[in-house]
Amino acid sequence: MHELLKSFLFKVNLIRKNDDLQISRYSYAKAYLDFILLIKSNLKDAVLIVIGIFSAAFGFKGFLLTNQFIDGGATGISLLISNLTHIPLYILLIVVNIPFVLLGYNIIGKQFAIKTSFAIIGLALCVANVDFPNVTNNDILVAIFGGFFLGAGIGFSIRGGAVIDGTEILAIYLSKKVGTTIGDIIIVINVVIFSAAMYFLSVEIALFSMVTYLAASKTLDFIIEGIDEYMGVTIVSTHFSEIRQMIVSKMERGITVYKGERGFGTRGEMGEVNILYTVITRLEMNKLKIEIERIDPNAFVVMHSVKDTKGGMIKKKPLKH
Repeated sequence: MHELLKSFLFKVNLIRKNDDLQISRYSYAKAYLDFILLIKSNLKDAVLIVIGIFSAAFGFKGFLLTNQFIDGGATGISLLISNLTHIPLYILLIVVNIPFVLLGYNIIGKQFAIKTSFAIIGLALCVANVDFPNVTNNDILVAIFGGFFLGAGIGFSIRGGAVIDGTEILAIYLSKKVGTTIGDIIIVINVVIFSAAMYFLSVEIALFSMVTYLAASKTLDFIIEGIDEYMGVTIVSTHFSEIRQMIVSKMERGITVYKGERGFGTRGEMGEVNILYTVITRLEMNKLKIEIERIDPNAFVVMHSVKDTKGGMIKKKPLKH
């Protein structure tokens, strides 16, 4: 435990590599709390991703594969190619998502790309090695419940800070390039996929696959609590300077500072306060909450969905330092 903490302190630049832990009690205590928070956060993310992997794999093998139904996005592309070429699905899940992982590394970050890589590889291994029963051959039930379990898997993975379907990463990237909404881009991508399914498989399978996609989309929205493409975040904290610096340097996002007044307590204490506001993508929400908690666990944070944005930093590629 001592060596792990020392390694952590070195990474956050509190000590040099060969120094002993000769730091103040306050710094040590703060670093220890950050270390525990990091472990708990990563453990929670890992559990959510594992749940997502098994849920998606059950959706694949228990419903969709044996009935040739597909979904939208990268998983839909993988299922479609698997149905046409008989290449094992677990191989296609990795191959199809490689470009999305690389894209995610560039526009979201290294940690996200690493988590996503492990999630996709875990899903591929689960599909290849875990046996799930074929639950039903009823087309309606297959479309609805196959989409349900697949959407739940994607949703749990997103809550864990990763994705097992890279379509949203591509949509975020293209929205920055062409200036349209993420939702519009996802619709265009899926129209192409379902049109291909209609041509190569059959009209009936394509129509049932659309039902699968709708079920998966609604389930995903439910799992991640209705979070839309963008999140507006309002932060009130006595450590506003540190949080502002973190959002600008670590998150590489723009921020607005409002001057306001606050009132609280039984005696109605009043005082001036700095209010921070930023807009981020939902894939970055998990990282922002962790960083805020490290700086000020008592910060007042309000999050709300934003349908779309125009201008500012959110649709521009962050500057590389």
